[in-house]
Order: sequence, then structure tokens, then C-alpha cells
Amino acid sequence: MVTADRIRKVEAIVIRHTDYGEADRLLVLFTREMGKVRVIAKGVRKAHSRKAGHLEPFTCSILMLAKGTSFWIVSQAETVDAFLSMRENLTKTAQTAYALELLERFTSDEEANLALYRLIKEILIDINQEDDPFCILQYFQFRFLELVGFRPELLHCVQCRTEIQPEDQYFSALQGGVLCPRCGEKAQHARSVSMLTLKYMRHFQRSDSAQSKKTIIPADQRMELERLMQSYFAYLAERKLNAPDFLREIREPPLGNSRAIGQ
Repeated sequence: MVTADRIRKVEAIVIRHTDYGEADRLLVLFTREMGKVRVIAKGVRKAHSRKAGHLEPFTCSILMLAKGTSFWIVSQAETVDAFLSMRENLTKTAQTAYALELLERFTSDEEANLALYRLIKEILIDINQEDDPFCILQYFQFRFLELVGFRPELLHCVQCRTEIQPEDQYFSALQGGVLCPRCGEKAQHARSVSMLTLKYMRHFQRSDSAQSKKTIIPADQRMELERLMQSYFAYLAERKLNAPDFLREIREPPLGNSRAIGQ
């Protein structure tokens, strides 16, 4: 008799898959019930497989898992949301790949995190629906950093603890936050950050999803913010991320909209 702990029903986001054996695939999932988990989908590379379409990357599906010798095995699969609009837009696809790469890099296997699951599902829905999901992705990054314990300090200099003034500053990935000009000029590991970009960083750190969607960011600040956050995550992950290069290669049209908050 199969015990209950060897059969699990989960709601899962498929992060990625790789071919395994002659006809199987190894999938990395992030589930509501179990956190990140690696599973085997047997026979899904065969032409007649009925599970294959429910197990594509970026899909949200309900799965039945059975405990195998080394991996959980997918016995049933049913799609909840395939996020079709996102799949038809290369920029949205790259943004989704970036969010899911962060999810995979910064989570441990089989550690449930309901708040993180709700966040990633909300972000995938928003990327799928929004015409320009740039600000949604920024909101995600700051909420994600908070949930995984790497919230950056943006109000006080991380070295001398003085309150940050309305002027250009520095940001240190090593120290986890902003440095005042006096401290930043002496720090070899710090990079400059404009006053306006820091303003947007603070905005996303304290805003909810609805507020973030209404934000309009000038092109220069978009680029600066994107590069700064990607470098911060690469430092935390201790390796270069893959998705940002893909995003830069396919982005069309150029980063746009010259209006700012309050204009």
C-alpha cells in the first residue's frame, strides 16, 4: 500500500526542464506546497505524451507526484495557466526567465515558502497581462529581496549610518546598500547611483503591486536601475546570471517613456 507521504498533489510553476534518458525530462518546479523540487516526467518526449503540454517552462499546473528512488515522478498534470500572451512576446519571455532564474538561484530544495510562491505567481500573471511589465519586474525584485533576506538599505549610508541626502550617491553590493558620497568615493567596490534612480529604488521598495504598475520611469533611469539590480543579484548569487543577456539581446523597442513620477 502506498503511504500518503509518497504521493503529493501540488500546484507548481515550471521553471525549466532538461532532457533525461531516452524519452524523459528532468524538471525544476517551484511549488506552493513544497517549495523548489526536481521531478522526472517519464515519456514526455514521446509524440503521444499527454502530459508534455502541461509541463512546459513558465506554465502553472496542478501535478500529482509519486516518490521515486531519487526523484519525485509526475504521474498526472493539468494546466492552470499557460500565460500565452507572455509566450508570444520575446521581451516578456526574457523578463519571466529572469524572475524564475532568481527564484531558482536563491531558494533551497523542498523548503516551502507560500509568500514567495504567491509573489512569483502574481508576477507571472502581471507580466502576461501588462503591455510594459518593466515596473512589475522592479516591484518583484524588491519584494523578492525582502523575502529571501537581502533587503538593501536605501535610507542611510551603510558605512557611516548618516541619513542619505537628496544628491547622487553610491551603491555597494558588498555592504548591501547605499553609501554617501564621502564613504562611496573611498570604496573601490561601490558604483555610482543617481539621485533620481535612488528615488525609484525607494519607491519600489515601499510600494505595493498596484502602485508599482502606475510608475513611469525615464529611459536613463530604467537602464541604470536595471543594471544596478542585476549586478546586485549577480553578486549575491556569486555568479553571472543568464537571463539578463538574453533580455538585452532581444529588447525591442528601446527603453522608452521620458516621463517621471510627478511630471
